[in-house]
Amino acid sequence: MARPMHFEIQASNPPVLMDFYSQLFGWTFNKWEAGEYWMIHTGPDDQPGINGGLLPRQGPPPVDMAAVNASVLTIIVDDLDATLAKLGSIGGGAKVAVPKMAVPSIGWLAYIKDPDGNFFGMMQPDTRAA
Repeated sequence: MARPMHFEIQASNPPVLMDFYSQLFGWTFNKWEAGEYWMIHTGPDDQPGINGGLLPRQGPPPVDMAAVNASVLTIIVDDLDATLAKLGSIGGGAKVAVPKMAVPSIGWLAYIKDPDGNFFGMMQPDTRAA
């Protein structure tokens, strides 16, 4: 069976997005020795999840209200409301693209645009969501 094993985030200004994701999720970034690329470590290796990379964007960032034209990464969070509140305190231009909603019997989901316009989801697992 084929499974995702790595993701990438495009960044117009890599240090800005590294700071954003470090503050929001506690991710760490390490520059890869081969060029302008940073490895993203998202959490302990003994827990479910994947790590990724961040690289300079090779064109303009997505414009507001444009259709999503890439895969969307969804991050599991313990408390969606607290993480959304934290998002508001970080600032930097990130914003809620789709407000918190129930995915029945799965959990609570919201979609965000990071400071560079990239979409991602945040999911709080909760089998009681309705």
